[in-house]
Amino acid sequence: MTRKLFGTDGVRGTANTYPMTADIALRLGAAAGRYFRRDGSNGHRVVIGKDTRLSGYMLENALTAGLTSTGMNVLLLGPVPTPAVGLLTHSMRADFGIMISASHNPHHDNGIKFFGPDGFKLSDEAEAEIERMVMGEIVPCKPDSIGRARRIEDARGRYTEFAKTTFPGRRMLSGLKVVVDCANGAAYKAAPEVLWELGAEVIAIGVDPDGTNINEGCGSTNTALAARTVVETGADVGICLDGDADRVMILDQTGRVADGDQIMALFASRWAEQEKLRGNTLVATVMSNLGLERWLSGRGIGLERTPVGDRYVVERMRSGGWNLGGEQSGHIVMTDYATTGDGLIAGLQFLAAMAETGRPASELSASFERVPQLLKNVRYRAGQDPLARDTVQSAISAAEIRLNGSGRLLIRKSGTEPLIRVMAECEDEGLLSDVVQDIVSEVEAVTLTAAE
Repeated sequence: MTRKLFGTDGVRGTANTYPMTADIALRLGAAAGRYFRRDGSNGHRVVIGKDTRLSGYMLENALTAGLTSTGMNVLLLGPVPTPAVGLLTHSMRADFGIMISASHNPHHDNGIKFFGPDGFKLSDEAEAEIERMVMGEIVPCKPDSIGRARRIEDARGRYTEFAKTTFPGRRMLSGLKVVVDCANGAAYKAAPEVLWELGAEVIAIGVDPDGTNINEGCGSTNTALAARTVVETGADVGICLDGDADRVMILDQTGRVADGDQIMALFASRWAEQEKLRGNTLVATVMSNLGLERWLSGRGIGLERTPVGDRYVVERMRSGGWNLGGEQSGHIVMTDYATTGDGLIAGLQFLAAMAETGRPASELSASFERVPQLLKNVRYRAGQDPLARDTVQSAISAAEIRLNGSGRLLIRKSGTEPLIRVMAECEDEGLLSDVVQDIVSEVEAVTLTAAE
């Protein structure tokens, strides 16, 4: 079956537009409830968390209706980071968990992510089966088996207490001034609380959500405000989270940004020295910079690459028995602590490195020299497939010939938005710019022609 609902990270789209409508959310809830309640017995439960988007109320209620209609008991967590859902699904012995969020996307988008009873995201096979059930007839439970719903008032507190346990024992953040940008999202209370309770002087921004300002001019995808705040306040470091707090970018004391590749390099080298890096291997996606791969190789650390998407990173980590992985975009997965990317816990690990080494953020956040990399996105219309066009394929082939082994080319569709992502790496920045622009121009020509 061709999958129509699920992408690389659950179901995502514009709120109140297919597939992010109340009726589809209700059917998703009912299908997931039926999938996880196959034996028909009572006592099954699901936890639901969300970020701060206005549409979260609508989708939360619709999911709850669908779930309870099949006999599932629903535990509502309220606004919590995505990793909190993974944590609490497992610790509360739930059958599965749901996070309502579109991560780093603007407020008018939303999404629904599913977690299994172990706290890890569902497999492709499980999602495909739920989708098949959505498209068919979903049998409701009998009236006396309808599920109940209740709010878990201390869900955030349970997560923050756990997050603090990942910071080295007997150490504090006293003397460190930390800017934390919560993107007006799910961690707007949790992240400042954890940092303050560990002794840091906290300057919190992006902590005034109104339902429509999530990720707007702030957060891990727009670090300018945080960088300015770091410099103006004389802070030692900045931590920028995205809307559901499963991504992080680190800013040094000058406001310079360290992406996921630099963060992973630091953690991999420290864990290898401490003999904590299982298999002496880091797992990252095809997007991670060639400079990271070369730097790791020079230290005897292996790099396993996966398709784009933190779920694929986690799957490879679990199959290989490795405990550190992530994405250039800021998903840092540490399975010793969490089942998915956790921006706050990754930030704490960076702060632990500062506390233990006494080195400034500027030294810790620039482990390797990046190979010049250029990424451009081209938006296309629904129903189009620009990559199938001969002119685009010819441009890609010509670019590969021009690079001639001196660089790397990656062309792919986004799994969460209607975008063609054109990425290349090459030491020759002029050649890099040319090959990317040639491909972008052909893709744009195809999309414009189709629109006429």
